[in-house]
Amino acid sequence: MSPVTTGFFLHPASPLHDTGWSHPEHQGRLRALASTVGKDLLTLHGHVNQFEPGAADEADLLRVHTESHVEQVRRACRMAEERETIVSLDADTKVSAASWDAATGSAGAGIAAARAVVEGKIRTAFVATRPPGHHATPDRPMGFCLFNNVAVTARWLQAMGHAERVLIVDWDVHHGNGTQDVFYADPSVFFLSIHQSPHYPGTGGASETGAGDGEGTTLNVPLPGGTPRRDYLAAFDHALSDAVGRFEPEFVLMSAGCDVLAGDPLGGMLLEPEDLHGMTRRVVEVGASACEGRVVAFLEGGYDPRRLGEGAVAVVRALAGLGVPT
Repeated sequence: MSPVTTGFFLHPASPLHDTGWSHPEHQGRLRALASTVGKDLLTLHGHVNQFEPGAADEADLLRVHTESHVEQVRRACRMAEERETIVSLDADTKVSAASWDAATGSAGAGIAAARAVVEGKIRTAFVATRPPGHHATPDRPMGFCLFNNVAVTARWLQAMGHAERVLIVDWDVHHGNGTQDVFYADPSVFFLSIHQSPHYPGTGGASETGAGDGEGTTLNVPLPGGTPRRDYLAAFDHALSDAVGRFEPEFVLMSAGCDVLAGDPLGGMLLEPEDLHGMTRRVVEVGASACEGRVVAFLEGGYDPRRLGEGAVAVVRALAGLGVPT
C-alpha cells in the first residue's frame, strides 16, 4: 500500500477567479496558500500527493441548488466575459470571466477528493476551494460564495451510495448559513458550526437545531469575538463529541475556514495554526473511530494571505498525521 495518506486538490481555474485586488477574497489568497504549502514539501513528501480534479457537472450542482441559481451564476460569468469586467451579484459577491470554471472546478474538486477517499487511493484530503462555498444557499449565491462545495460533495456521496450519513464540521469564523439551509430538515446530514457571534451573516443561534425530520441534526456553537483559545477549543471538543455520539457518521466533511485565526481582517477570534492542527487531528480521530478515517477538508475563509497559508499547512499536516509546523 502506498505511504501517501492525504490528497491535495486544487482546480487550475480557482486562482483565476478575479474579484479585484481590493476585495477580501482576492487572487492572492490561493497564491499565498500554494506558496506556503510548497515550502513545506520536504515534510509533506511521501505523505501528501497533489491531484488536479475535473469540474462538477450541472447534475451535481442541481442536487443542492435550484436551476435559477445555477443560471444566475452562469449568466453573470458570461456577462463578465463579454464586457471584460468584474460583475457583482450582490455587494459582496463578484464574478469574472474565469469564475464559472473556478466555481464548478471547486465543486468538482470536492467530489474528486471524496471519490479518491472512497476508492481507497487516499485516506483524507484537503480541497483548496476558491471561491468558497458555505454561504451559498440552495437558491442564492452570497458572502463571496457561488456554489456550496461541501454540500455538493455531501449530496454526491449520498447519490452514489457511498455514505448515507454525513457529518459536516464548520469552524469558519462566519456561520455557514448556506450549508445549514441545505440540510436543516434533513436527518441524514448533521451540521455542526462553531462561529463568532454576533457576526456576518447573523444566523447560527444555539436555538437553531433543525426542523421537521431534521430536528436535532443541526448544532450551532456561537462564541463571542475574542474568546480565549482554551475556551474555544474546549467548546469545539465538546460539540464534536456530542455530534458524533448522537449521529454516528459514515463520512466527515470539514469547512475549514482560516479566518478563525488571530489577526484575520474579517474575524475576531484568537486561534493559532497549531490550534487548527489540533482541531483537525480531533476530527481525524473521530473519523477513524466512526467511519474508517474518511475525512475531507474544504478551504472556506481566511483573508490574511500569510496566515491563510500557515493555517492551511497546519490542516494538511494534521490530515496526513504529521506534526505541528514550526
